[in-house]
Amino acid sequence: MRALRFICRILLGLVFIFSGFVKGIDPMGSAIKFSEYFSAFHLGFLGNFSLLFSVLLASAEFIIGIALLLGLRMKIASWAVFLFMSFFTILTLILALTNPVSDCGCFGDAIKLTNWQTFLKNVVLMVPVMMVFLSRNKFPVRYKPFGEWVTLGILYIGILLVIRYCYFYLPVIDFLPYRTGTNIPRAMEIPEGAPQDEYRTILYYQKDGVTKEFTLENYPWQDSTWKWVDTKTILIKKGYEPPIHDFRFTDPDGNDITDRILYDTKYVFLLISPNMQKANVAGILKANALADFCNGGNCSFYALTASPISEIRQFTEKNNPGFPFYHADETTLQTMIRSNPGLMLIKDGTIVAKWSYREFPEAERLKNDILGYAVTYYREKRESLTKTILILTLLLTLAVIKILQLNFDRRD
Repeated sequence: MRALRFICRILLGLVFIFSGFVKGIDPMGSAIKFSEYFSAFHLGFLGNFSLLFSVLLASAEFIIGIALLLGLRMKIASWAVFLFMSFFTILTLILALTNPVSDCGCFGDAIKLTNWQTFLKNVVLMVPVMMVFLSRNKFPVRYKPFGEWVTLGILYIGILLVIRYCYFYLPVIDFLPYRTGTNIPRAMEIPEGAPQDEYRTILYYQKDGVTKEFTLENYPWQDSTWKWVDTKTILIKKGYEPPIHDFRFTDPDGNDITDRILYDTKYVFLLISPNMQKANVAGILKANALADFCNGGNCSFYALTASPISEIRQFTEKNNPGFPFYHADETTLQTMIRSNPGLMLIKDGTIVAKWSYREFPEAERLKNDILGYAVTYYREKRESLTKTILILTLLLTLAVIKILQLNFDRRD
């Protein structure tokens, strides 16, 4: 039984750490998912708190996972994981039955699960959860409570710092379809022989005041006494969907400019603002110098938004940006970059680099070599970030070990 308790504790710890981490590195993505749920359940008034819920959920999952993995504060951790999983198992059953959104978002964009898959996953996880919960008094207490609280506090601050960085800049690991290096036209292709969507057509006919359902195979086409009422087409099996879809941009007159962007032989800068009312205005205006640089023939520049024309006109009259705005689907823009506004560099349909508005490149530094600057800057930034994370992780681990070894007595 001791070995089984150990396995269940470690398994749950790893699952919760992974779930919390992938949500934490994409706080905006989790906030968007919360907004979808609030809209689906007619709780739109909670939409302004989506980001707060995102941070709380990710950090809570992560710290519960840490507590389980390290065996810290096990009574509290056992209650936390039991209450957490009980609530979400019931919730995911409701989601599976009602299907308000297609993807639960339980593992962020790292692993996509349907609502039924999520519910079954939770049912399976309830087995080790019950094992840990029922055995909560049998786990040994190895360190003084203060030492365990300090350890959890340090690690909680650590995950909050990671969340903060990814919110102010971009996710340190990009699980989205528009990650750097992706060739967009290729990611939009449907492989030969891929499964197609399957539909069922239902025909409604009425006779003597009675309405009946028919299929295409048995509807009474030869009996004129039946009068057609309605036709419905229902998707019964989803076919293959390419990683990138609904990728379409139009100008103010409604003309499609997608191919102009994808197959431009020059470098293309895309300024992306899904919702201009929620955008950082200073961030959008920072792109003026970049737009002027591109208008000189060095590259192409497009500003993309999902906001209606009235909001675009209002923003333009108030702030006088030096470029026009083109239209795209809001979900597509939110998926392209987790910053409002954000900047994406494309060459021959391939994503070269992405920037949050807090780190837009300066036009002066692009004059000599756009690709060289973008790639070098992007690579150096990521390498520096990776080194920083590794160093902080090492120091944090050493600090935790030191706290547990030197400052607190071990209990047998």
